[in-house]
Amino acid sequence: MSWLRALKETAREGLTIERSSPEPLIALRGAVGLALVIGVSLALFGPVIAASSAFGAFQAAIATFQRSWRPRPVLALVSGASLGVSTFLGYLVGSQTIPFMGLLALWTFAAGMAWAAGPTGGIIAASNVAIMLVTVTLPTSVADAAAHAGMIAVGGLIQASLVVLFPVRRWGAQRDALADALAAEADYARRLRQDPVAPFDPLPLMTARNAAAVTPREARRRPAELHGARGVAERLRPVLASLADPALGVPAEGLERLWVRELLGAAGSVLDAAARAVRQGDPVHLAPTDLGVLRTPDNEVILVGPARRAADRLDALLSDVIEIAEGAGTRAAAERVGSRPSEPPDPYTAAHPAHPSDLAHTGVETRRRPTLLRLVPVILKAMRRELHHGSPILRHAIRVSVVAAVGFLIGAALPFGHGYWAPMAAVMVMRPDFSQTYSRSVARFGGTLIGVGLASGIVQAVHPGVTLSAILAVFCAWLMYLLMGTGYVVGQVCISAYVVFLLGMAGDDWSQTVLERVVLTLVGGLLAMVSYALYPAWETPRLRNRLADWLVSDGRYAATVVAQYADPTADSHEDVRTALLATREARVAWQEALATAQHEPVRHRGISRAAAADAQHALAELGRSAMLLEAHLPAASAAPVPGAADLAEALHRATEQGARAVRERRVPDWRQVTEAVAHWDVPADGTTPAPDPVVRKGAALLLEALEEFSQALDERGGSRRSDVSRSGPPRG
Repeated sequence: MSWLRALKETAREGLTIERSSPEPLIALRGAVGLALVIGVSLALFGPVIAASSAFGAFQAAIATFQRSWRPRPVLALVSGASLGVSTFLGYLVGSQTIPFMGLLALWTFAAGMAWAAGPTGGIIAASNVAIMLVTVTLPTSVADAAAHAGMIAVGGLIQASLVVLFPVRRWGAQRDALADALAAEADYARRLRQDPVAPFDPLPLMTARNAAAVTPREARRRPAELHGARGVAERLRPVLASLADPALGVPAEGLERLWVRELLGAAGSVLDAAARAVRQGDPVHLAPTDLGVLRTPDNEVILVGPARRAADRLDALLSDVIEIAEGAGTRAAAERVGSRPSEPPDPYTAAHPAHPSDLAHTGVETRRRPTLLRLVPVILKAMRRELHHGSPILRHAIRVSVVAAVGFLIGAALPFGHGYWAPMAAVMVMRPDFSQTYSRSVARFGGTLIGVGLASGIVQAVHPGVTLSAILAVFCAWLMYLLMGTGYVVGQVCISAYVVFLLGMAGDDWSQTVLERVVLTLVGGLLAMVSYALYPAWETPRLRNRLADWLVSDGRYAATVVAQYADPTADSHEDVRTALLATREARVAWQEALATAQHEPVRHRGISRAAAADAQHALAELGRSAMLLEAHLPAASAAPVPGAADLAEALHRATEQGARAVRERRVPDWRQVTEAVAHWDVPADGTTPAPDPVVRKGAALLLEALEEFSQALDERGGSRRSDVSRSGPPRG
């Protein structure tokens, strides 16, 4: 992509206004907290301290809107306290240019490295640096600076107290995450009716898993309906896929296929009802016809073999989802999954009772989230992992610290005064990736222009005093909280007007604010954009490494699943689970990298866009084939499958070597896997091929996906499925 096109696309993205569902009660709560802080500070300390304390309350409320699974009061307290510390340290050296620049560079570097802990930490840290640049200009003594820092922290405390005293939809984020996962499974079941190998995006399940982690205190307060349903939803996906797929389920046409479509439709309706119940905390409302389809004796007549077993397991898992969504707890549901006595007496099903890992994956175990104190070494370790030259986080930290220092010098040299606008704008728009940095730079300048223009027009028409300025500032903050989800440019309009009114309340020169803020914001945005062009962290050259990582994780997952057939008595179901989570993370990392690379103004080096799309499709099929095999894992009493151990070892070794070939721009070779699969067709000892049809067909699907992957990377020729892979998301 050329630079001109990249700039056009990022500018369009930055100025885009999206439709979103506002949360008026939460916005009102944040605005009330801000109004309380400003009112008390005005009455006790005057407008200057009121302005700085308002920044603390404003930022603390914004922190509660961030996508985080930690309690909102904790986010508000951390934001207010860290901003208070930043402000006080900044004031101690604020009167001396060189020491302050050193502190600014160090503090900004740390804020940039905070992205290693996740977007929420990075955003809060960047906001602290930006607001510090403003608040350090307000105090006049060390005692005043301490008072300002204290009131900023009090602003965070008040916002946290309001969240506790006036909760809005407790556990709402966790409810939404779990409901989205159940709704995604419902949509998947309905799509499988028309397309037996329909794609599935595991991101909702990954999000729900992150939301399910709790601190010990949260574990005691978590609603029963949030405890366990995610684990059952995880088990539903392979069951639905194996029931629908003609390779391991029922024929593509005929009575069995028609009946499977009815089962999938009923499953979708039940999952939708459970999702609505979890989201709202209401009882589950089910149509009698759906339960009738799932539990009719016709299942035992129409379906046989693996399909019949999958239908029985589907009924059991859906029953658990309903019970958990009703808030009845998970222990009984988990016990039923492990010991449901509903197996029909055909030979295949008798040899494969209920999935031995169902109990382990129902979510009865509680995922622990570290407390804040225990989180500190975790964050420091994450930062240390990013201290290498190729790290986008380290490059972002270096860029933002240099830009902040240079912007401060430029702002001080220009004849405007209030030179902190330039570094503040740069710090707020800079992100570790190209697209967000450039789009936010354009959005910040456009929003600043509109916000300052509107605020200046009001000032010229009304000439507000201290009280009216405070009211207008609170109103702008409320608009910001209400419209935060519509886009950065809308939020920037509100923030710009908010800062103008707030600084006017503190005695700032109205006429000076308009020109200087617009010009210096433009300077800061340009510095951010130039810095990324001069010291980039392009994702494009790393695409092959990301693809190789996904191949390794997919191969490890497939090998771990196949190894279970070789030794059914082995207690390694947790290994299967760990491998599955690893391949999901690798897949998401690849997809995010590919999406980022598509907007970068650099050439594709090493892999073309068409080859990347085809390789993505092949690896999604590889993971999906392994998932189908996981859906039919044998019980501990089952006989080992001959040749499964050799196939597992071949998959593990071949995918490791294949990943090395991908990184070295070579086409992987799957001869080891081919020979392991061929052993079943022509056994060396003269015995018959492996009798298990599920394993034999699953192995063929794995090999087919690996060969398709090599064809995708062989750009010299061969049959490719570009038309299929580019027509929609990858299957899996």
